[in-house]
Amino acid sequence: MEETSITALPRLNEPAPDFDAKTTHGTRTLADYKGKWLILFSHPADFTPVCTTEFMAFAKAYPAFQQLNCELLGLSIDSNYAHMAWVRNIKEKFGVDIPFPIIEDLSMRVAHAYGMIQPGASDTSAVRSTFVIDDKGFLRAMIYYPMSNGRSIPEFLRLVTAMQTSDKHSVATPEGWQPGDKVIVPPPQTTQDAEKRMAEGYECADWYFCKKSL
Repeated sequence: MEETSITALPRLNEPAPDFDAKTTHGTRTLADYKGKWLILFSHPADFTPVCTTEFMAFAKAYPAFQQLNCELLGLSIDSNYAHMAWVRNIKEKFGVDIPFPIIEDLSMRVAHAYGMIQPGASDTSAVRSTFVIDDKGFLRAMIYYPMSNGRSIPEFLRLVTAMQTSDKHSVATPEGWQPGDKVIVPPPQTTQDAEKRMAEGYECADWYFCKKSL
């Protein structure tokens, strides 16, 4: 019986896998981003149409990510020369500068450490995976997309904003939350607290579901 290679995935709320990688902006390590949030995202290959649209969207949103103290770092299983040629091509053909580094991962070390290689989708390319790492180096979110469909960059901006809001105020955020919307108060953990909850001044549908404004 033929053995199937299984890629171990990193786990949420644990330290993100370390890396020391050559990029289009020189060597980058995970430690370089200490004190900042980081979105590490992989794409299947340079000079492909879907990836090009994603890179341009990330580039245009880069100032908004920076306002959130969040950096961007791309990756594919291509050489640094291919990355540089692709970046120059995007500038020439579409008038968009790519301001963030792209990891050269010919050895696939980083791709395997982060579970970017999905044998069911592609054995030789990193699928469209996105990893959100917080300012303490912990992995906070992982999102995977199929090879055929591009990501929505505004959703990653929304997600980082929501997680930073949750961290700062010890709250949760509802579906589709945007800054200015009400947030969810954590549910009571004891029956005594549940009895008190309805009288605590929140907007409550029931004892376990209460919202408030920040």
